[in-house]
Amino acid sequence: MLSVNHVTGGYPGHDVLHDLSFEVKKGELLGIVGPNGSGKTTIFKMVSGILKAQSGEILLKEKPIASYSAKQLAKVLAVLPQHAEQAFPYTVKETVSLGRYAHQTGWFQMWSEHDEAVVQQTMEQTGIAAFQDQYVNELSGGERQRVFLAQALAQEPEILLLDEPTNHLDLSYQKELLDLLKKWTREQGLTVISIFHDLNLAGLYCDRLLLLEDGKINLHNNPNEVLNEERIQSVYRTNIEKHPHPTVPKPQMLLLPEKHADDLNDLVIDERYLERTDETLTLTAPFPLRTMSSGVVGSGTGWYSSFVNRHVDKSYNCTNHREEMRAFLQDHNIDPTETVGMMTAVQLEDVSYRLINHEEVSVFIVVTAGGGNAVDASRSRVHDYNPLPGTINTWIFVSGTLTDEAFIQSIMTATEAKAKVMQDQEIKDALTGTIATGTPTDSILIAATQRGAHQPYGGTITTLGKLVSEGVYTCTTEALSKHKRRGQARA
Repeated sequence: MLSVNHVTGGYPGHDVLHDLSFEVKKGELLGIVGPNGSGKTTIFKMVSGILKAQSGEILLKEKPIASYSAKQLAKVLAVLPQHAEQAFPYTVKETVSLGRYAHQTGWFQMWSEHDEAVVQQTMEQTGIAAFQDQYVNELSGGERQRVFLAQALAQEPEILLLDEPTNHLDLSYQKELLDLLKKWTREQGLTVISIFHDLNLAGLYCDRLLLLEDGKINLHNNPNEVLNEERIQSVYRTNIEKHPHPTVPKPQMLLLPEKHADDLNDLVIDERYLERTDETLTLTAPFPLRTMSSGVVGSGTGWYSSFVNRHVDKSYNCTNHREEMRAFLQDHNIDPTETVGMMTAVQLEDVSYRLINHEEVSVFIVVTAGGGNAVDASRSRVHDYNPLPGTINTWIFVSGTLTDEAFIQSIMTATEAKAKVMQDQEIKDALTGTIATGTPTDSILIAATQRGAHQPYGGTITTLGKLVSEGVYTCTTEALSKHKRRGQARA
């Protein structure tokens, strides 16, 4: 659809672009990204025919772009600049209708039913039909942006050039606009070339990205390849981290603000922050900790400062447990959005906790445990699923900086240590009579201060893994022993 071949050029006496070559296929959404001054706007102007290349050529549908008349070009290519201006007090509909100029023929240009249908359709698609009789200069910046987008679409172009199309749009309209553009590329074969400053939007919606650096192509590839952490840090000269989007297979880049030293950098999470009542076991951290957990609330990954293990009766109805847990926290003046919350059917006074120090990292382990509904994972198929309150709940607080890998490996290490306790204590699956590996409602939490020594791994024999292994094994053993003694005393 569009070929840029060895293009060099820019402005009189100053070449901005240097030997650029790339192609855009029909139905593709290409994002042009790069820091300010990298040449994004210059290439936009060259592709739209505003600037001529000093050398090289730009082919549109296999014809040099210079061979098109203005009207011929407007039938193939539409442009939405970053700052569209309205010089005359036209209504919204009149402004959109100007997009049909390229399709008018003859001395007495007539407005056809098709022209009217296209204008009405584009106004509906861009969400401006409701105020089509208002004057454009009376609209907000975001509304005007949508009007000029509708005008460009009214040209029925094969290629749409957009310079920061989401500029001035709030989040909902950004999503609607980009969803719509993506739909047009798939269903109507529209080719879209857009400049993006927001790398995350570009990564979410574009088929391919063209990364510019100092007027040259750094990389032209799929978003996952272009949005490489080291590459973006180098090109943009700033600290970022790359993370996967939580629901779609697209990369997202997160800025890393500069960290300032404070009095809490060497702080150790320990029993000072732990408080127990008959109903709850609560640890309140002095600042949010990065977490990975299977809590009733706060599950998955996140940043939380409150951690609650709540005792409930064995007969607790788990049908609506998440909503009920949130209500419970709110009734106790605990913010559910800042909390990882768990439930357990064991008595909280049987809790076991221990701080284990190493010269570069410390781990605070908190465990509540019982073996009443223990299950052998290798024989789990013979069991019926029946949601019950948690039995073995394990908290691991790390005063150190963990990688994602260390978080996951710490969970594996803690699980291995717990299973070893079950074996050594000869806790059996009541249904199969074999040694249990845990209970079906076990919950786990790994929470790190993300300050202090860097811990890249959490496997069993790493520095961190050794502390986790020792702490979980010791505390789980002690908590189960307390629970057993309570049962024997009751008998």
